[in-house]
Amino acid sequence: MFDPWVILNIEIMTEQEVSNMKFIKGELFCGPGGLSLGAKMAKLTADSGEVFEVVHGWANDNHPSTCETFRRNILNENDDPNSVICKDVRELDIESLPKINAFAFGFPCNDFSTVGESRGLEGKYGPLYTYGVKVLRHHQPEWFIAENVSGLQSSNEGSAFLQILKDLADSGYVLTPHLYKFEEYGVPQARHRVIIVGIRKDLDVTFRIPAPTTAGREQWKSSKEALENPPILATAENNERTAHKEKVIKMLEYIKPGQNAWSEDIPEELRLNVKGARLSNIYKRLDPDLPAYTVTGSGGGGTHMYHYSELRALTNRERARLQTFPDWFVFEGKKEDARRQVGMAVPPDGAKVIVEAILKSFAGIDYPWIEPKWKDLFSIKEAHEKRKKSAKIIEDEEGQLVFNQLN
Repeated sequence: MFDPWVILNIEIMTEQEVSNMKFIKGELFCGPGGLSLGAKMAKLTADSGEVFEVVHGWANDNHPSTCETFRRNILNENDDPNSVICKDVRELDIESLPKINAFAFGFPCNDFSTVGESRGLEGKYGPLYTYGVKVLRHHQPEWFIAENVSGLQSSNEGSAFLQILKDLADSGYVLTPHLYKFEEYGVPQARHRVIIVGIRKDLDVTFRIPAPTTAGREQWKSSKEALENPPILATAENNERTAHKEKVIKMLEYIKPGQNAWSEDIPEELRLNVKGARLSNIYKRLDPDLPAYTVTGSGGGGTHMYHYSELRALTNRERARLQTFPDWFVFEGKKEDARRQVGMAVPPDGAKVIVEAILKSFAGIDYPWIEPKWKDLFSIKEAHEKRKKSAKIIEDEEGQLVFNQLN
């Protein structure tokens, strides 16, 4: 005896499956899950009722505590914990990874940062982007996001950026690289990152850079708003304070909000005895009326970011607020482990804006957009040949490197 309700339920389920565009995402160098959280938040419904969303497929990172953070906060109840693969990317069997149709990789930035040697492709970490290229060439996802520090554009006099763009384009993708300034997208932090979005060439989909949502200074979200609205609960995780030496506390008394350890207001006996380069973020206190300076995940004493009204370093929970992580998002591991994870992550709110624009592009939904930073000067081969023949760097009106938007 047949049950008409069973038939009806099957028809409803079939209709739901047809009307749901689910992108299964793989991710290398996943970190604690900032980009993945932003991608989950980007779910949208088209006028037709079709749902576009990104779901977890697999992820990889090399730090055990980071992998545990990702598992705890990103995986759903039915996701396999083993889908977060905790090992060196060089040990991964990329061809045996499960099928995906979306991909993300924030390849290590150490060798592209403007702080330090900036060895680019010649460094220990620079070549690791090639593992993302291998994923693209074998799995051919419909789209991908690649993220790195702003120093990528000038590393190795620009040749590293050119080589990376060429390898990504040769994998079968139309690229839209752009320098995103996250304070212009609602993030309470001046965090500037090169992000490359690639759409597979055989698809009739055009991605455009989403227009800033907080473009002017009067619209920026301040560090004070981020830390105090709403207040952080006393029971919040990752909120342990740093025990400072008395000299540090005394020195902070003389550093005004927005200033650093090189302030002329600091008495001679409290000043740092530093020879050589003076980094601007050393014992720098936040300006309560502006977005924070860049949250980082490494560095010694004096680089932990300092409160605008209290004589202390920020807690990891406060730093996570500046990165737009919700308070329920718990970072596993010891205090310094959590600090590294927070600083190396992609701000979820920033990632959401970009992934949402990708989903709208696939859904055919219009959205406000701007021109990409790099476009319409040279093809990648022409730019590469010119660089071989000349030591001069092609610059745009702002004095930044300019490259063609690849097709």
